[in-house]
Amino acid sequence: MRTELLRIFDLLLDRYGPLHWWPAETPLEVCVGAILTQNTNWGNVEKAIANLKREGVLAVEALRELPRERLAGLIRPAGFFNVKTVRLRAFLDWLQERYGGSLEQMFAGDWQVLREELLGVKGVGRETADSILLYAGHKPTFVVDAYTVRLFSRLGLLPGRAGYEEVRALFIENLPGDAALFNEYHALIVQHSKEHCRSKPRCPGCALHLLCRTCRDLDPVTPLSLRPV
Repeated sequence: MRTELLRIFDLLLDRYGPLHWWPAETPLEVCVGAILTQNTNWGNVEKAIANLKREGVLAVEALRELPRERLAGLIRPAGFFNVKTVRLRAFLDWLQERYGGSLEQMFAGDWQVLREELLGVKGVGRETADSILLYAGHKPTFVVDAYTVRLFSRLGLLPGRAGYEEVRALFIENLPGDAALFNEYHALIVQHSKEHCRSKPRCPGCALHLLCRTCRDLDPVTPLSLRPV
């Protein structure tokens, strides 16, 4: 399995090159973005974060001191802004109470213990927690999303109804515990899924067509060696 996963990584990296995720200037910006990106696209999150930066409030204490109505207005472009205001404030209040508002202190300990703590914060699910750990804290955990499940199910490496922890274990248990590798791998999965492995797959030009069961099912006649790369 390790060989297969690394081969997929190399094929995607060769196709797209390094993607330099997460697009943020500070660890706090990553944390805020990870919470705001729930149930929306990144373009909307960028608008919300731009509002926070424009107002000069993208800091732990400044965000905590903002009236909820004002914070909700600033993050409105991210959608579900009232719910996300509550979730963002819950994370910030927990960070202040548990770690004195310091992300450096938060990331200083055992990251697996921290993951369990994060999952206890209202509104922080597995994907959000792993995004914070990987992209803000540079910890060797793997972020799983719908793109990951879809792609690796079509490649035949996961059952179609695989749960979050099962998918995460596929990478963590079979690859070196390298945060940089996990970072780049997830970014490449997202990029490839947006370009080719969509809900309705776009197989022509897919870098993974030689490995893909779905590609074989869609075109059982043309030899794999003759299909476009």
